[in-house]
Amino acid sequence: MVAKQKILIVDDDVNIAELISLYLTKECFDTKMVHNGEDALTAFESFSPNLILLDLMLPGIDGYQVCRELRAKSGIPIIMLSAKGEIFDKVLGLELGADDYMIKPFDSKELVARVKAVLRRYQPVKQEAVPGKNVKYVEYPDLVINLTNYSVIYMDEAVDMPPKELELLYFLASSPNQVFTREQLLDHIWGYEYIGDTRTVDVHIKRLREKIKDHTAWSLSTVWGIGYKFEVK
Repeated sequence: MVAKQKILIVDDDVNIAELISLYLTKECFDTKMVHNGEDALTAFESFSPNLILLDLMLPGIDGYQVCRELRAKSGIPIIMLSAKGEIFDKVLGLELGADDYMIKPFDSKELVARVKAVLRRYQPVKQEAVPGKNVKYVEYPDLVINLTNYSVIYMDEAVDMPPKELELLYFLASSPNQVFTREQLLDHIWGYEYIGDTRTVDVHIKRLREKIKDHTAWSLSTVWGIGYKFEVK
């Protein structure tokens, strides 16, 4: 029997948390609800969720800080939930490492669809896949990006990164020296499931550059006024 995927719901509004739990339970997910930031960090360790739905406005440690602390030790998918709809809040949430951002009130079907979409993209690495016919894999000096098992090896060290960052890096590295506009990258990586602006791409590029430094043989380059490219020298 296949184990159910586990969703940690973090929301100080008990009614909203219970409603979300009901939606996800009907879709055969195993859920756990907590209502503050401290309990969220504790539940992450004890419950070992596959994905976290994280409200921003929490008592005590807020959602931003919870996300920051989780990202320091894990690449687990995080979907932020907030009544705030300003671009600043979205960008800040993504910059801290969230994989998606939903504004309350949201449609139950959309929530479930986004949870499933993020989980499909996230596959924790259990063992190194051997490059072969069906493996999506690119390799450069000191950099290996494997989209099949969602792993990145940089300077002989595994780099932990959320699915969207890895997909963006793989997409660019799969077409060396080809320039992509922000709109093209947003369409290819986020697609119809995501409604956002091109600053989302800039945020993810910034986070990639913090983890993957330019190499003498390649670099993640900005083409001013146009977009980005993975430049092979």
